Amino acid sequence: MIRSLLVIAALLALSHTGAQASDEERLEKARAAAGEVLFQHRCRACHSPDPAENTFGPSLVNVIDREAGSLPRFAYSDAVKNSGLIWSEDNLRAWMADNEAFIPGTRMRHVKISDVAEQDFLLAYIRSLEK
Repeated sequence: MIRSLLVIAALLALSHTGAQASDEERLEKARAAAGEVLFQHRCRACHSPDPAENTFGPSLVNVIDREAGSLPRFAYSDAVKNSGLIWSEDNLRAWMADNEAFIPGTRMRHVKISDVAEQDFLLAYIRSLEK
């Protein structure tokens, strides 16, 4: 079912992309649309796409290149705060695949997203949240 939703979201995004957009821009929009579907199903319960809202987890707006554990108004675990990580796309992929192994001692419950295509979609959506 989730695969069907990803395909539908991507196709709808492609059909609503202006004719002036490059193929790469159209593909990125399609990836982001599929990523939004995944985000709603896998991440939204704890993370907000609103930069002013932290929920059980911190907002993911502008997370790429942000220092781990640095967003104000969120109580990070000591493991995350002291990790010294910058949330590069590679680090976000490792986190998605196995966050408990990547930063032992994190309080975030394990959510394993090991499928590289799903990671691509989520990263495209996260990039679309950049302000």
